[in-house]
Amino acid sequence: MIGIVGGGIAGLAAAYRLQGAGHDVRVFEAGDDVGGLAATYPTNGDPIEQFYHHLSKSEETIVELAEELGVADRLEWRIGKNAYYVDGTVHPMDAPWEILSFPPLGLYDTFRLGLLTMDVDVRGGIPKFDSYERLEDFEDVTAREFVVEHTTENVYESFFEPLLDAKFGSRKEDVSAAWLLGRIKFRGERDLLRGEYLGYFDGGFPVLVDALVDAVGRENVTTGARVVDVVGVDGPATAGEEDGATAGPEAVDALTVETEYGVETHDVESVVVAAMPNVLESLVGYECDVDFQGSVCAVLTMDEPLTDTYWLNVGDDAPFGALIDHTNFVPASRYGGDHLLYVASYVQSLDEALWRMSDEELREHWLSGIEELFPRFDRSTVGEFRVGRNPRTAPVYECGYLDMVVPYDLREEVGEGVYYAGMASRAQYPERSLNGAIVAGYEVADRIVQKSERVVERPADD
Repeated sequence: MIGIVGGGIAGLAAAYRLQGAGHDVRVFEAGDDVGGLAATYPTNGDPIEQFYHHLSKSEETIVELAEELGVADRLEWRIGKNAYYVDGTVHPMDAPWEILSFPPLGLYDTFRLGLLTMDVDVRGGIPKFDSYERLEDFEDVTAREFVVEHTTENVYESFFEPLLDAKFGSRKEDVSAAWLLGRIKFRGERDLLRGEYLGYFDGGFPVLVDALVDAVGRENVTTGARVVDVVGVDGPATAGEEDGATAGPEAVDALTVETEYGVETHDVESVVVAAMPNVLESLVGYECDVDFQGSVCAVLTMDEPLTDTYWLNVGDDAPFGALIDHTNFVPASRYGGDHLLYVASYVQSLDEALWRMSDEELREHWLSGIEELFPRFDRSTVGEFRVGRNPRTAPVYECGYLDMVVPYDLREEVGEGVYYAGMASRAQYPERSLNGAIVAGYEVADRIVQKSERVVERPADD
């Protein structure tokens, strides 16, 4: 049996892929629900994710999985309108003429920004196409250095810096150009007159999660089960050190699991850790140098929409990073006529005041912030104010990030039969996504399958 630590999308995807290759699997999820960051709240209609989700047209693996699971007909592609709040005004940023008329940018600024988004480098006066294809080439260049050199100082200060500040806060100066370029490339198909096509399931992302669990078999997924030890793995340096020799990594034998019924031991031939790297370190001692940022995200139930856009970036000073009006993307009729607004912000430290606020303090803080931006906003239209907090929502994609990713196969670093499919894996570079989680699960599963096939094909000893 192969034991999988973590019942998020990556863990379930790994289990699904392994089962398809004939392996027995068992998923152990420490929480009460599977799905990870795709966990939901109930509404007067469909469930709503605690942390906002949508798909880009560039995310092909998750679409293929939906087709295999028979839920592709539930995946809808809608226009997600974007806007930028600057100097008290909401500026739409979808159609070309809207971007050209963005007040903080001059004509030359917009020209250089447009060429950057089209992969055209005009430095030196001679256009070079596909100049930014290899993101790894920009790993050691900061986003600020890159933007100033490849566009203008004003493009950075007026357009990119507020976005970086909202996303990475005090760490914005550390972020690599590779992340920024990856974010630009991550965008998918666009309607030139209306905006970008984004994907969402009719019924929310639980449609995909439930289909995955059904495919894996609910009897093979255990919630409320915390893996506390990987038996047989003590790291790369084991017995023999005292004699001046260092033994190689050992092989995983079993998992020790705590449930409400007590402690259980499950024999396994391999273990897939599909969780944050702190879980990996606690189980097998592998130390990951990737820094993570947390997030605070509220879902507001309202009588009316705040704006007519889906995703509103905020360039002015505000106590939050973005306002995402979900029901300007998915019809309010899906939620009993309620309008649902995400208010979200990242935190770089759990000592930040925003993280330490109570839900009531946060409600007052953020509603006051909305009133500052929109004086006509009536807080009496707000009903429920539900707060989600996660201490490790996304990596900080700093310069040199690729040197810190955790290998899929950890046999050399930790022990035979230990694999990693969490958010610090290569699949979640240069930006984390649900698609990346599925890719990570697949990458690990394929390595296990290939290894087992080699073992089977090995001729028997004479």
